[in-house]
Amino acid sequence: MSVLDHIDSPQDLRALPRTELQAVVDAARERHIDVVSKKGGHFGASLGVVELTVGLHYAYETPRDQIVWDTGHQAYIHKILTGRNAELPTIRTRHGLAPFLRRDESDYDTFGAGHASTSISAAWGMAVGRDLNDEDFDVLAVIGDGAMGCGLAYEALNNAGHTDRDFVVVLNDNDMSIAPAVGAMNKYLTGMTTSPAYNKARGLVKEALHRAPQSIGGLMEEVAGRLEESVMHMLTPGLIFQELGFRYVGPVDGHDVQSVVDTFQRVQGLKGPVLVHVITQKGKGFARAEDDPWTWHASGPFDKVTGKGRKKTASLPRYQKVFGNGLVELAEADRRVVAITAAMPDGTSTDIFSEAHPDRYFDVGIAEGHGVTFAAGLATRGIKPVVAIYSTFLQRAYDNIVHDVALQDLQVVFGMDRAGIAGEDGPTHHGVFDIAYMLSVPGMKVTAGKDGSEMLALLRHATASDAPGPWSVRWPRAAVPSEVPALGDIPDVESFTWEILRNGGDLAILAVGTMVLPALEAAEALAEDGIRATVVNCRFLKPYDRDVFEEMARSHPLILTVEEGTVVNGFGAFMAGELDALELEQRPRAAAMGIPDRFIEHGSRGELLAEMGLDAEGIAERVRALVSTRRSAPVS
Repeated sequence: MSVLDHIDSPQDLRALPRTELQAVVDAARERHIDVVSKKGGHFGASLGVVELTVGLHYAYETPRDQIVWDTGHQAYIHKILTGRNAELPTIRTRHGLAPFLRRDESDYDTFGAGHASTSISAAWGMAVGRDLNDEDFDVLAVIGDGAMGCGLAYEALNNAGHTDRDFVVVLNDNDMSIAPAVGAMNKYLTGMTTSPAYNKARGLVKEALHRAPQSIGGLMEEVAGRLEESVMHMLTPGLIFQELGFRYVGPVDGHDVQSVVDTFQRVQGLKGPVLVHVITQKGKGFARAEDDPWTWHASGPFDKVTGKGRKKTASLPRYQKVFGNGLVELAEADRRVVAITAAMPDGTSTDIFSEAHPDRYFDVGIAEGHGVTFAAGLATRGIKPVVAIYSTFLQRAYDNIVHDVALQDLQVVFGMDRAGIAGEDGPTHHGVFDIAYMLSVPGMKVTAGKDGSEMLALLRHATASDAPGPWSVRWPRAAVPSEVPALGDIPDVESFTWEILRNGGDLAILAVGTMVLPALEAAEALAEDGIRATVVNCRFLKPYDRDVFEEMARSHPLILTVEEGTVVNGFGAFMAGELDALELEQRPRAAAMGIPDRFIEHGSRGELLAEMGLDAEGIAERVRALVSTRRSAPVS
C-alpha cells in the first residue's frame, strides 16, 4: 500500500510527521511516472516540482492559503495531493481531469491558466482583495524562470514591489520553459547561481572577514558582518528582485523537501513582498527526462524502462513538420526570410529552421507581443519575418498586430499553428478565435489551406508577394491528409482566388481550410440522397474571390459556410454581411457552421469536432436539414 492511499487532501499530508515527507515525495513521483507512461501527458515539469509541491502544501494551510500555479504544466503532483489521485489516469481525456488547473474542478485550484506568466498578476490581485476584505491568509505565486521572460511578470512585480503588502512569489528556477529558456533574465539567474566566481567569492569573503584579528573585538565582528552582507548583496542573484522591492530568499535546493518546508515556514513570518528562489531540475527522478527535458516536456504513452513510445508513428507527418521543412526551403531561396517563435521551437517546428539558418532564427521567449513588434521592426528594413506562434498564444499580441504591423502596412507573415481544435490541451489551447480576430484587422490577408501542400503554397505566396501589409496562414494540430511534395513541386496559388472542387445546384458549401475535405466527403454522401452540393475551397478568406462568391450567390438557393473557428464574427458572419450587400433579385438563404459560442472542453480532436458536427457526417446532416426545410416551406 502506498502512502498516497492515506492522503485525500493536504490536511492528511500535514497530519504526517516530517520524517514521512520523503516517502510522500517518492510515491508521488512514481505515481506521476506510472500514469503518464500509460496515458501520456505533460511530464517533466511536474517531476521537477514534487518536493516543492509537497513542501508548499505541508507548510501552508491550503486551501485557506492560496497557491497560484503558473500555466499548470507542473500541477500533476498538486492534483495528486488535492483529492484527485484516483482520477489522475483520466487527465486530458474527454470528461476526465483537465490538463491544467481549473477553479471549477477543485477548491485548491485557485486560478486557472494555460498561458504562461499570469500567476504573479493573479496572485497579487488575490492579495489585494484579501486586504480589502480584511481577511487573513497567505497568497503565493509559483512561476518558472522561463515564464519570467514575459513582460506581464515584470508588470506585476513592479506593481507589487513598491508596497508593504504581504505577498510571496516562488521562482521555480529549472533553466527551462518548454524549450530551454532564453533571454537575459535566464542567463542572469543561471550565471549567478552556477558561476564559480560567485560561489568562490561567498566562501572567500566569509573566510577573510572572520579571520580578522580578535583584538579589535566586537566592533570588528559587527563591521565584518555588515561588510559580508554588503558584498553578498552585490553578488546575490536576487539583487534585481530586491531592487524591485522584494525581500529575496534563496537560492533554495528545491529537491530537499525538508529544506523547502523550513524555508516556507520561515517565510510565513516575514512581512511585505517576498521572492523565494528555488532551484529545481526539470524531469527530476526520470533519467531520460533529466538528460533531455525539452523532449520530455510532454509525452505520449511510453515504456518506463526503455523510454520508447508505445504509440505507433503516423504514416503522414504533422502540419507543423511540413511547415518547418517548407520554411527552410523558403529561406534557402530568399535570404530575407527569417523565423520568429515565442518559446515553442519544437511545437512550431522552427527548430528545424534554427539548425539550417541559425543566424536568421529568433526565439524571443514567452513574449508574444514583443515577438510581433520585433517582426515589425525587421519588416521596416526589408526583412521578411515569419512569426510562428500558436493561434491561442497569438491572442496575447493582438494590439501589436493591429498597432505595430497592420497600421503601418508592414509585410509580416503570421504562421498560426494549432488553429482550430487543439485536442487534449483543452480550452486554453484551442485556436478558435484567429479567423474572427484576423478578419477584423484592416489590410490583413487571411488564408487557410485545405491540406499541407496548399498551406505551403500560401506561405510561399505570402513571403514572395509584392502586396504590402500583413498575411496570416493557419493550420491545425493534426497530420496532413496526403503526401506533401517538395516546395518547388507545389503549384502556385493565384492571389485571392477560390477553387470550385465540385458542382451542384441545390446549395453551395463554402469551406475553409480543414473543413474542405470533410465538405467534399459530405457532398458525396449527399449525392446518394439526391442532393447536389457545390463545394468551394475558400482558401483566401480576406480578400476573398468576389467573382466566385457572386456566382455562388446567384446560382444557388442555399449557401452554407463551414469553418473550424468561432461562428461569432467568423468567416460565415463575414460572408453573410457581404451577401446582404449584393444586389440580387432573389437572395439565397445563408447558414453557418463552426465552433459554437462557448468554450470547448478537452478531448481528442476527432471526437470534439464530431460532437460539434464539424465532420463529414455532421455537415451532411446539417445540409439535409437545410434542404428539407427549404423544400417544405410554402411558396410565396
